[in-house]
Amino acid sequence: MGNRLTQIATRVSKNSLRVHAMGDVDELNSNIGVFLCEDMPESARSLPVEIQHQLFNLGGKLSIPGFELLKPEALLALDAALAEHNGKLPRLQEFILPSGSRAAPSHGAPSAPW
Repeated sequence: MGNRLTQIATRVSKNSLRVHAMGDVDELNSNIGVFLCEDMPESARSLPVEIQHQLFNLGGKLSIPGFELLKPEALLALDAALAEHNGKLPRLQEFILPSGSRAAPSHGAPSAPW
């Protein structure tokens, strides 16, 4: 196992936009981790795992201004992966907002009894 961080201290206000950005990046990384708990083909895992690594690097870059952890080539690789995957999809005709479950029923679905 690598180095374990046992204490994290910040020298900026907790209201700092940078601190909020670090929290958002960490939350996204956690959500991808939950997604990776689902059954899926191994070929589908590689991109989300790579995104997690790059989000970790982005978090490091945000926490240490001027320290370059997120490399430009990583962003280019992500752009290329997005273009490849999006290129296989039909044009988006509608959009449904998720509403509190993995199935994310549309707004027209029956509401829960609570």
